[in-house]
Amino acid sequence: MRILVHDYSGHPFQVQLSRELARRGHDVLHIHAPFFQTPKGALQVTPADPPTLAIEPVDIGEIFHKHTFVQRIRQEIRYGHLSADRMRAYAPDVVLSSNVPLNPQNIFQRACGETSAGFTFWLQDIYSVAIDRVVRRRIPLAGVAIGARYRRLERALLRRSDAVVAITEDFLPVLRAWDVDPAKTHVVENWAPIEELPVLAPDTRWRREHALAGKRLILYSGTLGMKHNPALLLELAVRFRADPGIAVAVISEGPGADWLAKERAARGLDNLLLLPFQPFDRFPEVLASADILVAILEPDAGIFSVPSKVLSYLCAARPILAAMPVENLAARILERHDAGRVAGPGDIAGFVAHAEALLSDADVRAALGANARAYAEDRFRISDIGARFDAILSGTMKR
Repeated sequence: MRILVHDYSGHPFQVQLSRELARRGHDVLHIHAPFFQTPKGALQVTPADPPTLAIEPVDIGEIFHKHTFVQRIRQEIRYGHLSADRMRAYAPDVVLSSNVPLNPQNIFQRACGETSAGFTFWLQDIYSVAIDRVVRRRIPLAGVAIGARYRRLERALLRRSDAVVAITEDFLPVLRAWDVDPAKTHVVENWAPIEELPVLAPDTRWRREHALAGKRLILYSGTLGMKHNPALLLELAVRFRADPGIAVAVISEGPGADWLAKERAARGLDNLLLLPFQPFDRFPEVLASADILVAILEPDAGIFSVPSKVLSYLCAARPILAAMPVENLAARILERHDAGRVAGPGDIAGFVAHAEALLSDADVRAALGANARAYAEDRFRISDIGARFDAILSGTMKR
């Protein structure tokens, strides 16, 4: 097949899938939005890659205004037209589209419909739920109409797709309520590129570069957006500020990271290290440097967002401390497989207490980390995942 994989975010496991599909004999073009501020995967072709793989950015040519509603919509629409143009030029047999906001997804999907390309919607988040929540809070009267508009749009996009890949069974009741054909719906849970995230000893070069040698390190790496509460990370720094042997590191960018920087300065939290997103080729070092890895998710996210950072964390053989709804798939994985500790997103005392307990017991940390890696080794085999996507995509072929 001639496959176009469209991953707006440029995350690690989506481009790993593109590599696997190319290894399976397909011609694959992987496109992404380089301007979108988020941790990125290995988005360059290497000598080890099959010659049938191409990876290309689709750039809007200006700074992205993620947090300015009107400008963001305008820029996303421009991106939708640019990505549609690239799709037409490539002329794929099938398309797999992931993480694309609803407005550009609509433009892109309609362009695919004008061709003979089969379209698979890789459903990472139910976007309209988050949009509805935000606009109702910011503009209560108009927000109701805006939220309804995006629910209708997302439903239409899913119904028009030739196949839908949901990342959790938790999405299925919504898909059924929206009359999305069950026969074209598949569930493939997300994963992390475990081959690219080996287990390393904690005394890393990255740790030494940041003057963290000899300290117990609590580390968060990822976005701090609408689904995250940075105050939880601040609470960890406040709790352990008196212990020079404990540090808290936050690797992020954007308003959440900016807020933490202001709080750090105002409170004199020298134990709080703030860094921008790190290059993917150093990510194994970053994760290995931690004694505890942190994930957070707001109550409103519920089952409708599964933080991919948790899946990367599992590969590192480190315990995971999470503040998130207990019904979320990531929380269920941690608890069922004894890979970490989970507190409710509003349970600050419980969250901090879990951190204290983990820092005080190296044996427990080691056991939880071993369980995490065992889960990843069992579930994240890219050959098996690639075979599933190969079968799904081939089922959407129209020519």
